Amino acid sequence: MRILVAGGAGFLGSHLCDRLASDGHEVLVVDNLHTGSQLNLSHLAGNRKIEFRLGDIVDPVKGEFDRIYNLACPGSPRHYQQNPIATARTNFIGVDNLLQLASQNGARFFQASTSEVYGDPLIHPQNEAYYGNVNPIGPRACYDEGKRIGETLCFDYHRQHGVEIKVARIFNTYGPRMNPDDGRVVSSFIVQALRNKPITIYGEGRQTRSFCYVDDLIDGILRLMESPQDVVGPINLGTPEEFTVRELAEIVIEMTGSRSKIDYHVLPVDDPQQRQPDITKAKELLGWQPGIALRDGLTRTITYFEERLNSENA
Repeated sequence: MRILVAGGAGFLGSHLCDRLASDGHEVLVVDNLHTGSQLNLSHLAGNRKIEFRLGDIVDPVKGEFDRIYNLACPGSPRHYQQNPIATARTNFIGVDNLLQLASQNGARFFQASTSEVYGDPLIHPQNEAYYGNVNPIGPRACYDEGKRIGETLCFDYHRQHGVEIKVARIFNTYGPRMNPDDGRVVSSFIVQALRNKPITIYGEGRQTRSFCYVDDLIDGILRLMESPQDVVGPINLGTPEEFTVRELAEIVIEMTGSRSKIDYHVLPVDDPQQRQPDITKAKELLGWQPGIALRDGLTRTITYFEERLNSENA
């Protein structure tokens, strides 16, 4: 198949490209490299079926495709808050452009939505029927509300134009190729621990997260994309096992043998206190659930960051 991966040079997108390349598909990667990097795709440079195009989805993308994956948007608060208007435009104009392209091509469309559509949830764990508790005017709204309007567009194109859509709500994901300065807890904690710097925790560290290893997530994305036509989502993809942020910090310090101490800071505005997916739908409709335990995934991720930091210091 001929496949477009928007945001394909990013953390998740590059891992998706690996799987698509191994399956023999022709892949066009479109990425503005705001948070992505061509280094994430360098190992695919010799594959003639993989093409990279520098571009932004707020500008129309041309081409003929059977499948369109949209993973184009900064995913960490540190990055998406750098230019909140651009983030909002990516999630509205960019998604609209790609859905128009899907409609013109008769292509199936995957939207990488997020657990952030649930905001700071009042129910726990979160299932897909929950409408969420989002601050529409806060500093995170460009992303949270942006992803919500992205879902709205998907379902309106589906109802009005018959576009085949697949919407996933992705929970915290980690693994190799994370950006070391993206401010997310896994990458931040590992880099700080490897450098024996203080581990930065916001609040008291009691807030919870569920961490899914990237290989598990990509498997879920592919299963959803190739699921029966009537399975449109939204479907939660994530690990139902829950950890506090402090527990994660302690595990990382232990696994790296770090001398780091924990440094507590003021909790940012609208930072969610709980985050845990109900993946009943994913199990029933996709036959999917994560299989890689946190410590196993962290081992691989720590190795990646050790090698990356060593190469940067060489």
